Amino acid sequence: MHIRGIGTATPPARYTKAECLAAFEASDWLGRLDPRSHFLARSVLQRDNGIEARRLALDSLAEVFTIDPDTLGRRFLAHAPALASTAATRALAQAGVDARDIGAVVVSTCTGYLCPGLSGHVVERLGLAADVQAYDLVGQGCAAALPNLQLGRTGSDQRAAEHVLSICVEVSSAAMYLDDDPGVLISACLFGDGAGAAVLAREPRAGTRRIVWKDSASFIDPAERRALMFEQQGGMLRNILTREVPKLAARHAHRVLETVLGRAGLHVDDIAAWILHAGGRDVLLALERRFELDPEAFRYSAAMLREYGNLSSAFVYFVLEAALADRAPAGWWWLSAFGAGFSCHGALLEVGDA
Repeated sequence: MHIRGIGTATPPARYTKAECLAAFEASDWLGRLDPRSHFLARSVLQRDNGIEARRLALDSLAEVFTIDPDTLGRRFLAHAPALASTAATRALAQAGVDARDIGAVVVSTCTGYLCPGLSGHVVERLGLAADVQAYDLVGQGCAAALPNLQLGRTGSDQRAAEHVLSICVEVSSAAMYLDDDPGVLISACLFGDGAGAAVLAREPRAGTRRIVWKDSASFIDPAERRALMFEQQGGMLRNILTREVPKLAARHAHRVLETVLGRAGLHVDDIAAWILHAGGRDVLLALERRFELDPEAFRYSAAMLREYGNLSSAFVYFVLEAALADRAPAGWWWLSAFGAGFSCHGALLEVGDA
């Protein structure tokens, strides 16, 4: 399978962490949360947490503090299909593939629920063929991009579809929740809105970089499910984020990496570019220590985190796009994401020059 085109999309509104803190302090939530929560929010939004700005599907930050099921549901419906379709349109253009030639589309999200699912909205907006194979994946959190791509690879390799469209879209502002739990507050300071898409094909596009999916592996540890997950609370999604996440992410990401590299007869030093989900600053630091790599190795993940925040499942598309735009060296690239479950997935890519 070849990754033939990449596209990303975010809402237009950019909000810095300083602006987010000012909006929080001006909201009525300041009086509804306890002093420890005030201290935590200020600490996260004032120190270097690896994030400088986020894109949110809001006309003003005041909107984010209206937290009820109906408002959040409307926000997801208004923005998730549009973001998904914009990212997909850009991926199709880069791939040189007409929308009518897409044989299958796979859409992942965890920040909202629609029935019929997002795939139907994408089919309609892009003008995909009525007989396209459409799949909606939900509940896989930040790790979802890799299972999405793995499913797309299956369709492509088994010749069920000549071209497959892979999309991850998250409207984290539609999953906003606040209370005095530290994990809930930190989550509210980390996540942004965005979508990523890729066109998968059996053959590369002439004149462009060749990106071949060579092998992949997954690991799921249900015993650690409570470390990172959404739960339902009052008809809304409440994020559970614990201190164990950086350690778990690093351990499982290293395990998956060793599995695939071992099968290929490769070593960490053979990887020319790292395309990793960041999670947050502390997660990146844990990955650096576990992999015994210099921070420069994860520069694309760190740059995307700083500018966009944690985009959940869409994040790795942004990292891959950044590495390609920077003309990262050809050779073996490692693509990996982790999240709810606790789950981790990784894929070995062989990237050539144009």
